[in-house]
Amino acid sequence: MANERLRGAIVESGLTLEQVADRIGVNIKTVERWINGGRPPYRRHKYATAKLLRREVSHLWPEARTASEVTDAGQAELIKLYPHRNMVPGHLWTRLYAQATKRFDILTYSAFWLTEDLNFHRIVKEKAAAGLHMRFIFADPDSAAVALRGEEEGVGSAQASKTRNALVNCAPLFGLPGVEFRLHGTTLYNSLYRADDEMLANTHVYGISAWLAPVLHVQRVPGGEVFDTYAESIERVWETGRRIFSPKEC
Repeated sequence: MANERLRGAIVESGLTLEQVADRIGVNIKTVERWINGGRPPYRRHKYATAKLLRREVSHLWPEARTASEVTDAGQAELIKLYPHRNMVPGHLWTRLYAQATKRFDILTYSAFWLTEDLNFHRIVKEKAAAGLHMRFIFADPDSAAVALRGEEEGVGSAQASKTRNALVNCAPLFGLPGVEFRLHGTTLYNSLYRADDEMLANTHVYGISAWLAPVLHVQRVPGGEVFDTYAESIERVWETGRRIFSPKEC
């Protein structure tokens, strides 16, 4: 099986196969075999390639690690587990986003409680002025996923109303440079709040509201897979979302 991660990393680096081979000290045919699923590189070549392409070895060759190594890295990714969202310290949410310099993402159904926080609004405006790209992905109030979530929580149409109200709360943020809103119609198993290499993952549990469900505070660490699993989920939903420019479009 072809190693598309390696192929993609080389393309993104801007290097040619010849340049990669030359810098690592192997033949170009060898690099081609690595990409096309032939014999994997020796350990020293894996680390040299990962360093050259600025990737983790585990990203380019995920099969290279043992289950024990993956487990240990995953445990290191977990900063803290909160039994319920209402037990997460209020300052943690704003602290998380206040420190963001590269990534600022929110994937949720509504996050109505956060959209009421004036400190959060202040941080978004400050980050926009600093040139940070921020992505807000709310649920489409008219989607089947929102209707189902309302039934599961026992709140019915109130779930859709929360999303609409959250977007109305966000009205002052629409149009800010770098701030983009999209609506999604996917079933969410977690609400995700990412700032750079930290994330709060609010799990969704059948029959109860998100504020009663557990929250995982995770961070990206070398060799870890938990953070990236959640991060990839954000990207998938973002790609399918519909961009809106006003709360009136929901």
